[in-house]
Amino acid sequence: MKILVGKKLGMTRVFDQNEMVRAVTAVEAKPTEIFEILEPKKVGYSAVKVKIQNRKKTKLMEFRADEEIVKEFKVGDIVSVEKFEIGDFVKVIGQSKGKGFAGTIKRYHFVQGPKSHGSNQQRRVGSIGAGYPQHVIKGQRMPGHKGDERVTTKNLEILAVDAKENIMLIAGAIPGKFGSEVRIIG
Repeated sequence: MKILVGKKLGMTRVFDQNEMVRAVTAVEAKPTEIFEILEPKKVGYSAVKVKIQNRKKTKLMEFRADEEIVKEFKVGDIVSVEKFEIGDFVKVIGQSKGKGFAGTIKRYHFVQGPKSHGSNQQRRVGSIGAGYPQHVIKGQRMPGHKGDERVTTKNLEILAVDAKENIMLIAGAIPGKFGSEVRIIG
């Protein structure tokens, strides 16, 4: 298992071997140190804790995995971009962009109501329940906060790795705004 914490730099496009244009996301991932190995005997699950050094603070981030995979790591090991190779497929986890308060049409792709004279149901929700059980059932799709949630994008291919600059190019879009923190798992 390969793990890394990076910062989304932005999107661009590159030409692959077949001279096809591919959209890529540039991710800067500075080398990080494995801080602690968590075992099921102590905490009930197995994971690897990584220490991330920023300019202002030190942060710990946890990657859960099976016991056999966690045994590959040792405390003090340095994880960097060099572990990843061109052609590897990775999973990227990040915090999606927040889009504020949204109605049901934008949030869940509901259909608009009739636009004829006298209709007041053009962008409204409509019925939200039945006569029984006489309350709104949990999970009902209604207007509310959209975005700003944890999103996982799987099977993204690595197209380029620059170990000198600690930058990797990942095919496709990854969650989050520019400058946001992402987890890369290979």
